[in-house]
This record gives sequence, C-alpha cells and structure tokens, in this order.
Amino acid sequence: MAYLKKISTIGKLLYPSLWWKLPSKQKNLYLTFDDGPNPEVTPWVLKILKESKARATFFCVGENVAKYPDIFQQILTEGHHIGNHTYNHLKGWKTSENVYLENVHLAEEAIFKNVNKLKNLGEIHPGTFNPYLKSKIETQKLFRPPYGKILPGQIKRLQKLGYKIVMWDVISGDFDAQLSVEDCYQNVIKNCSSGSIVVFHDSIKAANKLKEVLPRVLQYYQEKGFEFKAV
Repeated sequence: MAYLKKISTIGKLLYPSLWWKLPSKQKNLYLTFDDGPNPEVTPWVLKILKESKARATFFCVGENVAKYPDIFQQILTEGHHIGNHTYNHLKGWKTSENVYLENVHLAEEAIFKNVNKLKNLGEIHPGTFNPYLKSKIETQKLFRPPYGKILPGQIKRLQKLGYKIVMWDVISGDFDAQLSVEDCYQNVIKNCSSGSIVVFHDSIKAANKLKEVLPRVLQYYQEKGFEFKAV
C-alpha cells in the first residue's frame, strides 16, 4: 500500500535526525521486530532467524519483557539486539512529555534488569552471554516510538538521554488486517535496498502474515546475496 511507504518518505524530511535507513556499501538489510516478546510468536521468529543465520533488532514493550523474561533473554543469547518500545506501547501524539519519558524509563528498567540477570548468568557459566553483545547493550540505547508517532519535544528529551531513535525505511504492514499476505510480501521486496531498516511485528495481531512472509523475505534476499544484520 502506498501509504506505508509515504510514512518514511515524509518522516525523513520532517525528522532527519532519526534513523530511517543506515548507510551501507554492502548488501545489508536490517530486520526489526516490534511489540514483543510474545510466547506465541517470538520463539518462532527466533527459530526462523537462526535457521537463516540472520540477525535482527527487537524493539520490546517493557510490560512484555517483565512478563516473559526467558524469551527476552533468549533474544539476547541468540545474538540479536534489543531496543525500547515504551512500557505500555504508548502513542506519543496523545501523551505528555513527562508521562512519555517516565514510561520509556520504566521499560528501560525492565530491560536492564533482565540484561543484568543474563550478565550474571554469563559470569557463572562462561560462554552463556556474548561479550560483544554485552558491550553493545552497555553503549547503545535504541528506541522506537509505538505507531511511529512521536512529538518533537519527546525526540529532543530522548536524544539528550542518549537514545538513538530508530524508525524505518520499509514497513511490511503485517499488522494491517486489510492487507493480504501477498500485499505484505510485496511491500518489502518492492521497497528494500541496501541499508533499509524493515519493520515486522512479533505480535499475535501480525502472526498469521508474519509466518507466511518472513521466510519468503529471508529466502528472497539471501538468494540475491544480502545479509541480515542487527541495528
């Protein structure tokens, strides 16, 4: 659907300081998954990524991290990156700056509580935790606003706190009930190029289309010599 592409096209003009696409001289794509972790979807996503030797970034809802810490930790131990997606999946356009920032902080607490548990486990059982990933978690704070809706004041305050705000170049539309599986697939393969940040959702709402489309996307681009990296 045309509107899905227009979101990032207009966004790049209005908010150039956000990450919409990553510079890449290589054939790299950056898969991202929003709204998890979810026990019915995220383990399946991790399985498919592992089979394809693909890396991704998961923008996690803090409430879900607190509910499903084992799945959250599995994301990390399998070599993927994580980002903050607020604690309650808040819509920035309808939330005051203070309330929004507090919600982001709550999600950060849930995330780092479980990161620290995993670090301790790695110290007890060497090799459990990837040292490179440990460094990434400590030095890179990633954030994606739910619905892609965020106000200028919220952006400024998050950036002052050291967050890199990651948007997207391509959105699959897996969440949209009006789109078919084929629509979703075409949204990705018609719009990706080297350095594209691609959005999927590891949620119940998106699961049916995701399970059809993700394996096809991985196969399509790997046959063309692309690699899937984490942001």
